[in-house]
Amino acid sequence: MKNKTIPTTLLQKLRYITLSSRPVSWLNTAYPFAAGYIIVSHHFSWLLVLGTVYFLIPYNLMMYGVNDVFDYESDILNPRKGGLEGAKLAKSQHRNILIAVAITNLPFLAVLFTVGSAAAKLTLALVIFMVLAYSVPKLRFKERPFLDSITSSCHFVGPLVYALVLLGWHRAYLPYVVAFFLWGMASHAFGAVQDIPSDRAGKLASIGTVLGARSTTWFSLVLYVASVLVLATRGLAGLVIAMAGLLYIANIAPYWKITDKTAETANVAWRRFIWLNLVTGFVVTMVLIQVYLRHVPACQLLLTA
Repeated sequence: MKNKTIPTTLLQKLRYITLSSRPVSWLNTAYPFAAGYIIVSHHFSWLLVLGTVYFLIPYNLMMYGVNDVFDYESDILNPRKGGLEGAKLAKSQHRNILIAVAITNLPFLAVLFTVGSAAAKLTLALVIFMVLAYSVPKLRFKERPFLDSITSSCHFVGPLVYALVLLGWHRAYLPYVVAFFLWGMASHAFGAVQDIPSDRAGKLASIGTVLGARSTTWFSLVLYVASVLVLATRGLAGLVIAMAGLLYIANIAPYWKITDKTAETANVAWRRFIWLNLVTGFVVTMVLIQVYLRHVPACQLLLTA
């Protein structure tokens, strides 16, 4: 009797799609948009809700789902893939993932591209381009050392910048964007350290494979320090957030002597980094609430309560 393959159910497909979107990282992209929008506009609106929902799930599915599809050959060789840090999807699921990306992203983008100035539309287009360019064939920014860290940082800074441009860019926002961008580059660069052995085995280039484990870790440390210093000059609110930023420096500082042979040990710090974002997010939220309350009249708070 021949073995018969059990058909993949809709529930299983949804499970693969959800895993591919990295639920643990959803807030990392939705939060910057929502925080930027609320702090600048001082009010809630349908556009805030729409943008937040988009950057919460569809955007992450596009970013990570497309990456999972086109990184399949290297991911199956990477020991840290297959769980919290990335899905290992069978090739039979690739078509489903790409269809899900289109179905979930296009409706939101169709609306978002109808609002805001030309600058806002261009910013959103660039954010989407950077997400796709990181993984799709031919472009593959993730295999272009240094550009890989720049692009990855744009994935998280992009939603914030889009919100700020959507509401009217002001030069006062620049230091915060720069600090966030430096943090993003530092985080990606250190994340690349743990993948040096598997990337070299798969003949993939990255900032880690070019600089080596120790130099990449030092590069990350310098960027984290620069990010903290930029924030520390922005008054009390910036100083408090900068103190939270010190946690990232403390997280990777013990690896300043790491070598290419011990590169995979950096995964311990990377897994701490994932949860550290929640701690930092809480601190940033408390600071932003105080900033928000100082700028919203008491009568408005009563009316919106």
